[in-house]
Amino acid sequence: MNGLQRGLAAFGAVACAVSVGLGAYASHGLDGDAARRVGLAALFSFGHGLALLLLAPTAGTRLGTVGLSGLALGMLLFSGSLLAAVFASASTALAPSGGLLLMLAWLLLAADALRR
Repeated sequence: MNGLQRGLAAFGAVACAVSVGLGAYASHGLDGDAARRVGLAALFSFGHGLALLLLAPTAGTRLGTVGLSGLALGMLLFSGSLLAAVFASASTALAPSGGLLLMLAWLLLAADALRR
């Protein structure tokens, strides 16, 4: 594994750990729309973090690495936007960009899998 692959895998593991805490806080410390947003951010962070952790060691091509990097950035934009809305009263304007980036990244990973 190269340094970028190790970094993406570690980022995925940290995202999973943080998402467990966010999910607990959403369930026990928040109500209403705030709980929904934090819960959704936790769900996306856990799922995509786990994907990064498991797929990063196998990313042997440039296309795969770009796809995994897109997952990391998309997760940050999507989940980060939802969390910033709850904890900093910020806009969720970056959430759609993050979601589109996540979809594009998954398509890149699919193309990479088909090319192997």
